[in-house]
Amino acid sequence: MASVVDRLGGEPVVRALVERFYDLVETLPQGAQILHLHFRGHGLSHVRAAQFEFLCAFFGGRRDYIERHGSLNLKEMHAHVPIRPEDAEDWLFCMDLALADTGVAEPLRGQIFGAFGRAARALINREAGAVAE
Repeated sequence: MASVVDRLGGEPVVRALVERFYDLVETLPQGAQILHLHFRGHGLSHVRAAQFEFLCAFFGGRRDYIERHGSLNLKEMHAHVPIRPEDAEDWLFCMDLALADTGVAEPLRGQIFGAFGRAARALINREAGAVAE
């Protein structure tokens, strides 16, 4: 069975997805808190490259991210990040638009979005409406 990377159309589509996602995060109101959380860390300059490598591995492609960082454990990676339910939903809103804008077609789009939804909601570690940090 072909990897998700292959089913998407290869790494150029994964890169386009990441670029579009972060372009949306930087410009939409739904991205404001995501942007703020990134600027509390290392900013966005490294995150585009890291997200591309992460998604390639997550989607069954090359494993550069795992070789560099040792794992794809999202809970561990985000344990220090205060994530509210609304932050997870904003992330998903931006990613859904990015999937659409990069031309990811059904049923693959729904499968990917379902996996993203489960992952984003599993990272919630603050109550809804908590003071955004």
